[in-house]
Amino acid sequence: MGKRISLADLRPVLSEHASFALCSHSRPDGDAIGSVVALKAILQAMGKKVVVLNEDGVPDNLRFLKGWEDVVVSDGSPVEAEVFIALDTANKARLGARCLAAGTGVPLWVNIDHHVSNEEYGDLVYVNERAAAVGEIVYDLAMELGLPLPDEARDALYVAVSTDTGSFQYSNTGGRTLRMAADLVERGVAVGEINSAIYHDFPYRRVELLEELLGTLERSADGRVAWWFLRQEVKDRLKIQAGDSEGLVDVMRAIRGVVACVFFEELKNGDVRISMRSLTTKVNVCEVCAAFGGGGHVLASGARQDGPVEEVMPRVLAVLTKAVEEAGV
Repeated sequence: MGKRISLADLRPVLSEHASFALCSHSRPDGDAIGSVVALKAILQAMGKKVVVLNEDGVPDNLRFLKGWEDVVVSDGSPVEAEVFIALDTANKARLGARCLAAGTGVPLWVNIDHHVSNEEYGDLVYVNERAAAVGEIVYDLAMELGLPLPDEARDALYVAVSTDTGSFQYSNTGGRTLRMAADLVERGVAVGEINSAIYHDFPYRRVELLEELLGTLERSADGRVAWWFLRQEVKDRLKIQAGDSEGLVDVMRAIRGVVACVFFEELKNGDVRISMRSLTTKVNVCEVCAAFGGGGHVLASGARQDGPVEEVMPRVLAVLTKAVEEAGV
């Protein structure tokens, strides 16, 4: 377990070292990519050498973001860096086998995150569970330490916080989050242009995917739990790519009466990816997912299980249904 630190403790880390490797979790989302791209731009503006790694690379839906090209799909080769910084990754294994291999020889590891389930791996650990996104933490770091904030970082931070708050709709959106967004807009973020790229520019296969998912939608008898599942066969047939399903779980969240919902996704190796959401803190889906080796946030968490999906679904739904019933909502 690493040493817990403050943002101020990162000043000597960033100032006294010359080279950095940045990495976020596999199957990255907007916060993961936005955070690493932003921190990369900040460090480069400080004159540092930076390499950015990811196990799966940048999904299509985020390739409008300036600087995404600098995110390299790791092949496992060792990186030459003095500091390895993991962002938005609660579980070390979620960095991916190749990224872990690449960073093995880096002498100092820093873990920056906002998940309550963070394992506190690495040498230095900064976890702020109150932050709406890791992008918010990177912004706070820049403000507190007086670091440069290039336009590339500005836009990436807006994408990070916007996507992890559901376009500022989720309950994790607080005053600090909105003040941050306002400052970024005042610094020049093209709100309409970026929001359009994030939320209103989907390939047609996403519409086909939604049609398929709606065909599998099920609800509990009382309507409080909803779920759907996505088979590998469907992904292959529609040529689904990483990022295509991002945000679709919100369709289930929006059903009147639903308290919690789950998206089950079959993976190529037969594993099942579980993505779970709750509409109330009375139902802690982080605890539910922890029962299956996962974690995340109180209202949004995930896990992965060995398949087949027909065996995984009833086990997971039984635990989630019990949590909803015990919460009395």
